Order: sequence, then C-alpha cells, then structure tokens
Amino acid sequence: MDASSLFSSLDLVCGNGLSLSSEQRAALQTSMIILKSHYRFNRVLLWGKILGIKHDYFIAQGVGEDEIKDKKCLYSMNCMDWHLLPQVTEAMVANVAAVAKGRFLGDPSHQYDPAEIRRQGGGDAAVGENVMMKVSEENRLAATVFTIDKEVAVVPRGAYIRSPHGNVQTNPSFQGLNPTEAAKLNNYMHFSEAKTLKKKSILEMADLNPAIDFLDVLSDDVLKGSWSLQFEHGSKVCVIRSLLWFGLTFYHVPGTSQHGYIYMGDGLKTLDLPFML
Repeated sequence: MDASSLFSSLDLVCGNGLSLSSEQRAALQTSMIILKSHYRFNRVLLWGKILGIKHDYFIAQGVGEDEIKDKKCLYSMNCMDWHLLPQVTEAMVANVAAVAKGRFLGDPSHQYDPAEIRRQGGGDAAVGENVMMKVSEENRLAATVFTIDKEVAVVPRGAYIRSPHGNVQTNPSFQGLNPTEAAKLNNYMHFSEAKTLKKKSILEMADLNPAIDFLDVLSDDVLKGSWSLQFEHGSKVCVIRSLLWFGLTFYHVPGTSQHGYIYMGDGLKTLDLPFML
C-alpha cells in the first residue's frame, strides 16, 4: 500500500476490520516521508501490521530500481522509529519454521531456543544429539514477511512491466482492469518470482505478453479456493482476501490505477486450510 495514498487506501479495505487509529495514521504519514528521504527509496509502502501479545509490529517496505528484488523491509513499534529487518535466506526461513511456534510476543530481542534432536548416522548406528537452534523474534519477523510476500502478495495484470534489462517496474500506462476483467481471478498475479509459469507448455505461452505476463496467475494455484474475491463499496472496489494467510487483503478500483495490498494479522499460516475447503 503506497504511503502517498495511505489514507484513501486504508478506507478501501476497512470492510474487513483493517484499520489504524488517527494517531497511527498521522505518525505513519510523517515518518514514512522521512524514511523515503533517509534511505533514498523510490517508493515507500505500508506493508501492514503483525499483532503481538505485548506489542504490535508495523511493517514498511522501501523499493528501489526493481520492485521485486530491490526491496528492503523495516519495522516499528510506535510508527515513528524504524529499524531495518535482516536479509532473509531460505535457510533462515526453514530454521524459523522448525523452531518458532505460536503467536509473536512483541519483543524483537526475544529468543526461541528449543532443542531439536538430529540423527547422525543410519540404521542401528544412528546417534541422537541435542542441538540448540536459537532464533530471534526479529529474524522470525523478517522470515514471516518474506514468506507472506512470496506466497500471497497480489497485483493486477498489467500493473507492472519487465524492462529489456530485466527490472520489474510500475507500468505508467496501466489504467486499471475493467469491471468484467476485475471479476476474474485469472487477471491477478502473485507479486513474486514466477514458478508455475516456467512449467507451462509452448502452446499455453503463445498468447502471453512477455512484458506483463511474467508472474504466476492466482487461478493457477494448486490449492483451489484459497482466495475470496468480491466487490465492495457499492461494487466500486474489487477486494481479494487470502484464506491461507488470513489478514492479507488486496484492493483494486476498476478503471483506475489504484491497487495495493496490506496484511494485518497474527503472522500465522492457516495450515489446515486444505481440510477446511
């Protein structure tokens, strides 16, 4: 959700109970302008809020030349003071998933350090060894934001283009989907590196435009039924919600370039969703 249109964007997703107090809005509007200037970002986005037991984490993202790869995440406890989140690796994500369970505490310095039993050797020669795997809540926060973006960040088709140099940038000629297009899930894409697109046949790729069709389409998700699409505000705004990461809400105003997403939740994935559908 672009910081330059924060107030109007929040009003478009308030139907799901996603809201911030007037004090938080005012603080965010001021601090994110300073954030953009201090780090020299091209754009600053309000990613959302992860609820903690003691304190909540407000998350912002700064974007550089490439909208997908050149992105930094920051967190704040008071909407004014921002701290960079550590860079995320696949090993960190796996480590966090194995160790950190339950709700966020709201303390970045908190350490999750349960013992994990690793088996060395094979068969009867296997030996159990207690290994302490410590994970800070700050690292868990970074891994959670990374995973949510990777799995459920959404953009409308045509909103971004890939330049001949490979950079992903906003499409200045994007004027929004028309109401008919906006009602179809196959006109929305995952805003992360494509996976299923690479598996499509040449025949399936024939009608695609490489400049805008370089992302995976939501309708191609293996887990069917994990998205809820509906029109709100008198059928003027298309709202898509993720059931996999409950709290992720995307909005788009058909016929305009207005679109964005925000996450407000406890940072826990709905692992039993396949059994609920």
